[in-house]
Amino acid sequence: MQYSTIPFALVGGEEPFVLDVDALYRHAIALTDRRDRRGLRYPLALLITVAVLAKLAGFVRMQDLADWAKLRHHELHLLFETERDTMPHHTTWSRVLGSAIDVHQFDLFVQRLLAPAVLGETPERCSIQVCLDGKTLRGTIERGSTRGVHLLAAYVPRTGVVLFQVAVDGKEHEISAAPTLLKRLNLSGTLVSGDAMFSQRQLSIEIVEAGGDYLWKVKDNQPTLRADIELLFAEEYVSAGWSAPPVDFTTASSISKGHGRIEERTLTTSSMLAEYSDWPYLAQVFKLEYRTKCCMTGKTSSEISYGVSSAPVTVMDAQGLLQATRRHWGMETGLHGRRDVRFEEDKMRTRTGQAPHVMASLNNLALGMLGRLGITNVAEAQRALDYHIDRALHSLTAGQVTP
Repeated sequence: MQYSTIPFALVGGEEPFVLDVDALYRHAIALTDRRDRRGLRYPLALLITVAVLAKLAGFVRMQDLADWAKLRHHELHLLFETERDTMPHHTTWSRVLGSAIDVHQFDLFVQRLLAPAVLGETPERCSIQVCLDGKTLRGTIERGSTRGVHLLAAYVPRTGVVLFQVAVDGKEHEISAAPTLLKRLNLSGTLVSGDAMFSQRQLSIEIVEAGGDYLWKVKDNQPTLRADIELLFAEEYVSAGWSAPPVDFTTASSISKGHGRIEERTLTTSSMLAEYSDWPYLAQVFKLEYRTKCCMTGKTSSEISYGVSSAPVTVMDAQGLLQATRRHWGMETGLHGRRDVRFEEDKMRTRTGQAPHVMASLNNLALGMLGRLGITNVAEAQRALDYHIDRALHSLTAGQVTP
């Protein structure tokens, strides 16, 4: 390759960033190419690297990605020192991404690029949060069907990185895929959070015995546990002349305003249920009250939910649990929303083989690369990268090779 990095900065920003193209290409070389080597024109590592560059520049759908590469075929030929001074048609892109890639190996490739460096020290308990949630790629739902490609992801909200994802048959099958996904991760010091679907005994045991902790919402899929939590937090009736029994309740609250409404969250936690509940490794239960008020109409609404965690109060108090629950539900906007808005994932109509899964993994990779750089404004970063990538490619033909 002519050079290995592309320096760039955001509009009005002072902090410089570096896009390491060489590291991306070197990792992609290790991917197995399932195509017959006879007549193979475009190396898989080249196509993967070009696809990521195009997505980082804001060209996210298959047709757009192919057009971006074709318009820059000569510069890409010089950059990657390829044998051919051409780029493939978009049908070739679909065919390659749909059949030439082992998706499991590809997700491991994404994980290796995005996983934090191992420092040899065990992280502090609950210092890393990993959120479990799935998403159906709506564009893959064929007419007359209700099912499309559904992917369960393990997401780190602090960095915006998807550590791993697996394909499942549908939302209802996420729980059966969760153990397989979590076995791919080092859970030491990790708090694994999920909605009520994941509040399962065996999964809770596996997480704790792997060195992590769990944080689950609890609904009617665990009726006994939910009833015990509701009873614990129910208002105590005290007869005249008697005092209420002592409790260890602690509370944390937060108020935020946005999108035309005021949101108030109050979380109350207790460790008392851990003394007699048979739920595995239970340390705390909590009650979360969520109230909203529409600023325009004045209409208010409220909702109460319950949850459990294996993290003791000495590790995560009420404020810590409140923040963790907010980070978990932030996955909807931090990951799913960005993939839909900035990467137009639900508008994708590509259904060739494994291509939808691979395209979603490429979206995870692009978002994760920006997240590891500390970039949260994806739209601004794409505009900046569109300019700086083109500038770097143009320098090749102008004879001004960036060192």
